[in-house]
Amino acid sequence: MKILVLHGPNLNLFGRRETAIYGLTTFADINRAIEEQARELGVEVEIFQSNHEGALLDKLHERIDDCDGCVINPGALTHYSIALHDCLKAVPFPTVEVHLSNVARREPFRHQSFVSPAAEGTIAGLGWRGYLLALRWLVESRQ
Repeated sequence: MKILVLHGPNLNLFGRRETAIYGLTTFADINRAIEEQARELGVEVEIFQSNHEGALLDKLHERIDDCDGCVINPGALTHYSIALHDCLKAVPFPTVEVHLSNVARREPFRHQSFVSPAAEGTIAGLGWRGYLLALRWLVESRQ
């Protein structure tokens, strides 16, 4: 089983960016935890981050035929990317949307997600562990 993990714009700054909201756990620490969980679950993960919408779309297109699921934290793309929504609807595998913060408790512009309607589910507000929950769900739901 192969799971694609996508991080959107500015998420490579976890641990440095707005630590009161996102915490002190670094981007590298999050990725290590994801890789460790994948080993424990016996699955392969490919982790990819980009600050560019098109690069995330291209990665989904590249993996359309050889992926079993996707965990995505689209960052700011959540709130305006119809292209990402359409791409997630086009891939044949399930996607789980993840946000470290509880976006419903933040600024009003963050309350709408264009990704949620294309995802099987959304995990928000549980910090970096949301990635691990999403990964576990994808693996267990596909067995």
